[in-house]
Amino acid sequence: MKIKGVVLREANKPYTIEEMELEPPKANEVLIRYVYAGYCHSDLHLQLGEIPIAMPLAAGHEGAGIVEEVGPGVTTVKKGDHVGVTWMIPCGVCPQCRRGMGNVCSGNFGNFLQGLLLDGTSRIKDKKGEMIRHGNFVSCFSTHSVVPELGVIPMPKEFPLEFAALMGCCVPTGWGTVWNTAQVKPGDAVAVWGLGGVGLNVLRACVMEHAYPVFAIDLEESKAGLAKEFGATRFICNSKEDPVPIILKETGGIQAPDGMWMGGGVQYAFEAIGDPGAIIQAWWSTAIAGRVIVPGITPYDQTTNIPLMLLPLHQKAIMGNLYGSISTHVDIPRLVNMAMHEDLKLDKLVTNKFKMEQVNDVAEKMHKRQIPGRWVMAFD
Repeated sequence: MKIKGVVLREANKPYTIEEMELEPPKANEVLIRYVYAGYCHSDLHLQLGEIPIAMPLAAGHEGAGIVEEVGPGVTTVKKGDHVGVTWMIPCGVCPQCRRGMGNVCSGNFGNFLQGLLLDGTSRIKDKKGEMIRHGNFVSCFSTHSVVPELGVIPMPKEFPLEFAALMGCCVPTGWGTVWNTAQVKPGDAVAVWGLGGVGLNVLRACVMEHAYPVFAIDLEESKAGLAKEFGATRFICNSKEDPVPIILKETGGIQAPDGMWMGGGVQYAFEAIGDPGAIIQAWWSTAIAGRVIVPGITPYDQTTNIPLMLLPLHQKAIMGNLYGSISTHVDIPRLVNMAMHEDLKLDKLVTNKFKMEQVNDVAEKMHKRQIPGRWVMAFD
């Protein structure tokens, strides 16, 4: 069938909008007509060549839509069902999956990076008949795509699809980082760097876990309103002032005459941007035995300089975190249920909608830090 979608052919080049040919689903695959797709900072990383991945690919990894056809053997969804999609599909048999760490599955990660489905092939071709790769198994910046059944999450029809799209990445990444990785407890002092889609969900999860105080840090002063809306007790614009002494002081730290700080700091500092400078600020803002947790994706060629002596002396740690350490078919339905019964602020998270043809403008605005919350591509 003919489809239309956003293609990334080369790093550091604009997206192209192309007509493509999509093959029908094979065994254990599902054909989805997309309705909404979120534009994530990871999409920008891919466009800028900051994440090594095979191209050309049909872009997009955070989406939701309606099932149009199922392949042989599919049992969990049927035509007409509303679904979200996931960009990490655990194989179930690799060492990581056997240890309950399907979010970092090594069995399917090769196909993920190569833009291939689970059988090692693609269902998409361009007008010349040449292969187009599947972006993160999902390719949701297209009108339609074929996705492995294991990467499809059924959604209640009363749950808006624009919110269901966010369940593919930013919501579970943010909440899972707090639930599964940090395991934040009531009264824990926390700080969140970066108030994009993931950071705002980290912030909201910390608030609903009754962390206190909750510091929200961003380079853009314009994010102050969103920080307050999502429950932060203190917003700091780190393009105007250094958040480290503010956090240390407001958590009980005392500055000695020589400038050194004694005590204070947060138990958990979340860096949701992938910026080396922010990671350093987060490090110095943590208390003794504190944890810096990094769900943000840092470009592969960037490094940072952190004094290692404090690792043992203060028993600190820096922890990477992918996809909130979630179990997709457990945590995503759990979050959907919460969103339908509790205030996750998803209506405040979606701050704008755009059309496929505007994707390059959106990417430029993301690069200039001009997108608060999450902007969502709308197909209907």
